[in-house]
Amino acid sequence: MRTYWNTTGGLKMVDEWQPNCWIQVTCPTEDDQDLLEKRFNIPDYFFSDVSDTDERARYEYDDGWMLIILRIPYVKEIRSRTPYTTVPLGIIHKRDVTITVCYYETNMMIDFVSYQQKRGEGFTDHVDMIFRLFLSSAVWYLKRLKQISNLIEKAKRNLDREVNNESLIGLSRLQDSLTYFITSIRGNETLLSKLKFKLQIDELDADLIEDVNIEMTQARETTSIYSDILESTMDTYSSIINNNMNTVMRTLTSVSILMMFPTLIASLFGMNLINGMENNPFGFAVALFISVAVSGLFWWVFRHKRLI
Repeated sequence: MRTYWNTTGGLKMVDEWQPNCWIQVTCPTEDDQDLLEKRFNIPDYFFSDVSDTDERARYEYDDGWMLIILRIPYVKEIRSRTPYTTVPLGIIHKRDVTITVCYYETNMMIDFVSYQQKRGEGFTDHVDMIFRLFLSSAVWYLKRLKQISNLIEKAKRNLDREVNNESLIGLSRLQDSLTYFITSIRGNETLLSKLKFKLQIDELDADLIEDVNIEMTQARETTSIYSDILESTMDTYSSIINNNMNTVMRTLTSVSILMMFPTLIASLFGMNLINGMENNPFGFAVALFISVAVSGLFWWVFRHKRLI
């Protein structure tokens, strides 16, 4: 889907491309890709690079075209091993042509358009737009991290009531998401530091870059904190599970020992040998009494040693 935005004095949708307008491409089809490549002579591999979900944050030049790949947060709507992940956002620019390409429909881009329309100022140039996309990505990382924090607290409350596999698996998946987040944020920070020397920036851009650096640093540190907390939580519950397992095994072992004594005594008196109890009418009662007495004695010992 292609959307054309006039960025002069605000963000206004237009019907067709105009010089210096912003072309927003979301979930592009082959027709969209072919049209843009043929009309603007964009290198064909630019789109294939952006479509690669594992593409790292970077920039490159080819025949006057500049490609910037930014990693942005993305939430999968269906159940997945990694509910929170990151996807590439491509920014393609040459002279009066600026195109953003994302093969996923993300809340970040919807919010970015809505915010710029409310802001009512548009973009001074393509450099201003690029750094505002960096800022928006950092802000959305922080929003997603708050959601992850709430999910961690919810899982911990569930585990406090009952240690179950579902909550533990949920924490493990959130750990994977945090790994993706921190890797992408660091890649974006490295890319930002390089672009500061590659793009022509003015005083306003410098102030914007400083804001982006602050938000990126906060997102990276917050992700590291949540990752450490989650790792510590997983280790704690792992220790609890092991301790509970040890307690259960100790109890079962003690019960097995207690059950062994009646079996042993019954076996001794039940052997086909002379033991003096063959003709005793109270033989069964004596064997039963000895079994109960020995078992009770060892039960008291185990209780005293806190083995049961």
